[in-house]
Amino acid sequence: MNLEPGLAHYLVVSAALFALGLLGLITRRNAVQALMGVELMLNSANINLVAFNRFGTGGIDGQVFGTFVIVVAAAEVAVALALVLTLYRARRTPNLDAATSLRG
Repeated sequence: MNLEPGLAHYLVVSAALFALGLLGLITRRNAVQALMGVELMLNSANINLVAFNRFGTGGIDGQVFGTFVIVVAAAEVAVALALVLTLYRARRTPNLDAATSLRG
């Protein structure tokens, strides 16, 4: 009996993670919770990249792209948290509905 997970198992986990991230992004009004949804979606993309690389022809392309996505996600968090702090200082709420006040 083979207990090793296959590509389909990784894709199901990735799809579930992406769906949870999308649900969190759409339904949450709090900026920090919406950012967590975006991070879940990026992590699901990383699972796909590494899984396809593992079950594909070989090489390290999936790991390189996965690392690149992690670096971009870290930069996105830094910029997004700066925006959330600016929103909180201006309106005393992390509610995304108040974000329209930050327009030029």
